[in-house]
Amino acid sequence: MKKIWIGIAALIITIGAASSLQFINLPFQAEEEAEIVTPPLIDSLANQVFLYGINVTGLNIVEGTVSKNQTLGSILAPFNVPYQIIDQIAKKSKEIFDVRGIAVDKKFTVLSPADSSQAAFFIYEPNPAEYVVFNLDSIDIYKAEKPAEFRTKEAGGIINSNLSADMTGLGVTYDIIDQFADLYGWSIDFGALQKGDKFKVSYQEKVIDGIVVGVSDIKTAFFEHKGEAYYAIPFEQNGEVNFFDQNGDSFKKAFLRDPLKYSRISSRYSLKRFHPVQKRYKAHLGTDYAAPRGTEIRSVGEGTVTDARYTSANGNYVKIKHNGTYTTQYLHMSKIAKGIKPGTRIKQGQVIGYVGSTGLATGPHLCFRFWKNGKQEDWLREKIPPSEPISSQNKMAFESTKVEYMERLAAIRLPGDPEILVAETPKPTTLPKGE
Repeated sequence: MKKIWIGIAALIITIGAASSLQFINLPFQAEEEAEIVTPPLIDSLANQVFLYGINVTGLNIVEGTVSKNQTLGSILAPFNVPYQIIDQIAKKSKEIFDVRGIAVDKKFTVLSPADSSQAAFFIYEPNPAEYVVFNLDSIDIYKAEKPAEFRTKEAGGIINSNLSADMTGLGVTYDIIDQFADLYGWSIDFGALQKGDKFKVSYQEKVIDGIVVGVSDIKTAFFEHKGEAYYAIPFEQNGEVNFFDQNGDSFKKAFLRDPLKYSRISSRYSLKRFHPVQKRYKAHLGTDYAAPRGTEIRSVGEGTVTDARYTSANGNYVKIKHNGTYTTQYLHMSKIAKGIKPGTRIKQGQVIGYVGSTGLATGPHLCFRFWKNGKQEDWLREKIPPSEPISSQNKMAFESTKVEYMERLAAIRLPGDPEILVAETPKPTTLPKGE
């Protein structure tokens, strides 16, 4: 369905809401019963109308969605855009947006001068946050972002089943759950949570046209496990913002807790495990993470790639040397990420491949292996030293910041918390004169 707004002069205060039109097969036609709304004339230049950053005062505006098998050419043909211009636009736009990527059900807008039947602008929205403007007169193409609003979102809950289920039940997105699990990964065993454990989290949502299109990083968090409280306080030290607990110890470690975002451990490090493919008992010197094929695998720490190849046993795998002490390896990938090869410098959390079942594997999973001083160790039992705690010169500033964030977290209510009653301030009594 399309909406048509028609301006009849250069001076217009607003563009009237249009009646729905049906975009039928070429040539373009409006349904006979469609009502055309004529906006009122105005006597001031101050109230001009802008859409996608374009002054649309006095322009005809047609909005629609891409139908099946529609292309740039078939969309613009009813608006009398010459084929030569469509061809120029298609060729010139490849580096900004390849028009072959125009997809079904995506929104587009066509702008035409009121005194011409030929379109002047075509705007396409590949996603809710961005739009691409095609200036059909100057053959100019550019991409821009829609204005966004950021609003604080808070959630607090009690563990009844598991972290993921209980957080999603409160509307928390998987992105925030993954960040929360990374943040507390070295402090709390999420596989051993107890009913009654508590959590709180504060973050921001990115909203465009009233629709949530993304979330920002966690701003502050709290977790209570077995009666012990863990506050996550953001604080800048040495030019970098990290999270510290209420004692000033850093949550950040040299390594992330898991190479996959919030996944399930299917097999642990063992000196004697029955191999599902070879059908015999042998040492399993790694940790298996069950996950769907194609799940992103990330490096647990910074380092340099030493191997990125295929072998019959390991399948597609990547090995990373982090420093003189630690090395990690990631096996059975469906494929290795683009650009990952020996000598590549890797950042903590960088995607290095995707879960698969290549090599000696019965199903999609990641076998993660960990070396310390040249010897394979049990990753889940390793004690990784934290980053630098709050320095002595920053303690006073940190204490002030801590109080502020702990008060914010205390204000996030949990299910079952009593209502907070705000006492009304008594109104001053005015005494009659003479009393």
